[in-house]
Amino acid sequence: MDTCISCLIVVILSLLSTFANAEFHYHEFIVQETSVTRLCRTKNIITVNGQFPGPTLTVRNGDTLFVTVVNRARYNVTIHWHGVRLMRTPWADGPEYVTQCPIRPGGFYTYRFTIENQEGTLWWHAHSKWLRATVYGALVILPKQGSNFPFSLPQKDFPVILGEWWNRDIIAVQRQAQFTGAAPNNSDAYTINGQPGDLYRCSTQGTVKYSVNPGESVLLRVINAALNQQLFFSVANHMLTVVGIDATYNKPFTTNVIMVGPGQTTNVILTANQSPGRYYMAARAYATVRNGQFDNTTTTAILEYKNLKSGANSRPLLPRLPAFNDTATATAFANRLRGTPNSNRVPNQIDENLFFTVGLGLVNCTRGPRCQGPNNTRFAASVNNISFVIPRRTSLLQAYYQKTPGIYTLDFPRVPPVQFDYTGNVSRGLWQPRFGTKLYKLKFGSNVQIVLQDTAIFSTEDHPIHLHGYHFWVVGQGFGNFNSQTDTANFNLNDPPVRNTIDVPVGGWAVIRFVADNPGVWLLHCHIDSHLSWGLAMAFIVENGIGEKQTMEPPPPDLPQC
Repeated sequence: MDTCISCLIVVILSLLSTFANAEFHYHEFIVQETSVTRLCRTKNIITVNGQFPGPTLTVRNGDTLFVTVVNRARYNVTIHWHGVRLMRTPWADGPEYVTQCPIRPGGFYTYRFTIENQEGTLWWHAHSKWLRATVYGALVILPKQGSNFPFSLPQKDFPVILGEWWNRDIIAVQRQAQFTGAAPNNSDAYTINGQPGDLYRCSTQGTVKYSVNPGESVLLRVINAALNQQLFFSVANHMLTVVGIDATYNKPFTTNVIMVGPGQTTNVILTANQSPGRYYMAARAYATVRNGQFDNTTTTAILEYKNLKSGANSRPLLPRLPAFNDTATATAFANRLRGTPNSNRVPNQIDENLFFTVGLGLVNCTRGPRCQGPNNTRFAASVNNISFVIPRRTSLLQAYYQKTPGIYTLDFPRVPPVQFDYTGNVSRGLWQPRFGTKLYKLKFGSNVQIVLQDTAIFSTEDHPIHLHGYHFWVVGQGFGNFNSQTDTANFNLNDPPVRNTIDVPVGGWAVIRFVADNPGVWLLHCHIDSHLSWGLAMAFIVENGIGEKQTMEPPPPDLPQC
C-alpha cells in the first residue's frame, strides 16, 4: 500500500510540474454578419465578434484553449487552427466534412486543444466554403513562462495579416465560379489587417499605422491569409531579419523582401534605424500561372516614427517590390531558410516513400453556361490525377472512427497512375482527372517522405501545399521533373526548414518528410481556395499506436452532427 501511495504522489507531482506554468484560455467566437465599408462601398461580411480581422489569441507553449464557436450567420461554418499540431485531438482541426460536420446556423461547438512544443506565429480561419476571406485572425504562441526567445526580445510586437478583399459577396463569387466552371473573379484589393491602404480609392482614412520609436526593434508577425494569392512583402528603407516560419525558429538571415504563400507565416525583426519619418510597408502578388489573370494592385500600411517634428503628414516612401513574376527572388528567399539544431531530427530511414503530382486539370463538357472554362471545359484540380470529392453525409473522421462504410476508400495511389513528362508538353489525354474520395493509410510512427511535383496541365504554377495536424521538414526543392537518382543526393538533411505549408515551385518540386505520430484523419491540400474547391487535396488516415499517448481521443459530446 505504501508503495502505491508513493507512486501516486510521484504521478501527482509530475502532473503539477507539467501544468504549473501552463494556462487555460476560454474564448467565445460569435460568427455573425457585420457591416463594413471598403473601397467606397458598404456591405455585410461574415466576421468573428464583429471584428475584421478577427481577434488575436495570445498564448504560451503548453497552454490549453477552449474556444466556443457560436454560429449566428446564415452559412454553415467551421474554424481551423492552422498549423497547430492538435496531438491526438483531430476533432478540433476544423475542415468541413473532413474532421467534423459543420456548425449550422444557430449551433455551437467548443474546440479544445493544447499547444505542444510550438512557438511563434500561427493563425486561425474558417474552413468551410470561402468564408475565410473575412473569417481569420492571428494565433501568437509565446515561449513558456521562464523561457526566452532565441533572439533579443523586441521592444514591440505586431501582427501583420495580409488578405484579399472582394466588393462582391464572397459566397456569390464562389458560387459563380462553381456554376460556370471558370476561374473565380479576381479580388478587388489586398489588405493589411483588413485595410487596403493609401493606394486604393476611399481607403486613406483607414490605413493601418504602426508607431515606433527611433532605435526600437520590432517583431512583425506576417501572415498570408489571402484566399488565392502568394504575396511579396517589404518595408521601405528597412531590412528584415527572418527569425521564424510557421511557428518554428530558423537560422536568422537578413533580407529586404520576403515571399509568403497562402497559409504561411513569417516572423521578421525590423530595427527602426532610419531617419525619423513615414515608411510604407507593402505587399503585392507573386503570380505564376502562364497568361493568368490576377489582382495586380498593392496594399500598404505605414511604419511611422513617433514625435516627428516635420513631415508628419508627408507621403511615405514606397518600397521597391519585385515584379509579379519574379520567381528568382521567391526562390532565393526560400533557399536561405534553414532550420535550427533544436528543430532537426530528420528521419533518414523512410517507411513510406510517396510521389504526388499536384496541379490543375480540365474536364470536358458541353458548351453552355456551365462550361465556361478554357476551350469549353470546366476547371478541376488533382493529386495523382484524383480530384478529391469531400463527402456530405458525414465527416471522414467520424466515418473512420465509427467504421461507417461507403464514405471513402483506401486506394489513393502512392505514385502517379501514369508517369509522364510532368512539366513538359502533357498529352491531352491526361488533362482530365478522375474523381473520388480516396484516402491513404499510414501506420503510427512511420517515417514518411512525399515528393510534391508540379505539373504543366493547363499551366505550371506555384502551389502552397498545407498538411493538417503536422509540421514537416523541407529537405529539397528544385525545378523541372524530380529525379530520384540525382536530386536525392542534394537533400538537406542537416538543417532543413520546418513548415506546415510549402510552396511547391512553379514547374518544379518539393520534398518533405515527417513522422506519422499524430493519429486521426488529416487533410493535405493546396491553400489556394479555388484549387481546393476544384479537388486539389487528399487525406491521410494515421492509425493509432500503442497506449493512450498514441491513441486518438474519443469525439467530444458537442461534436456537430450532419
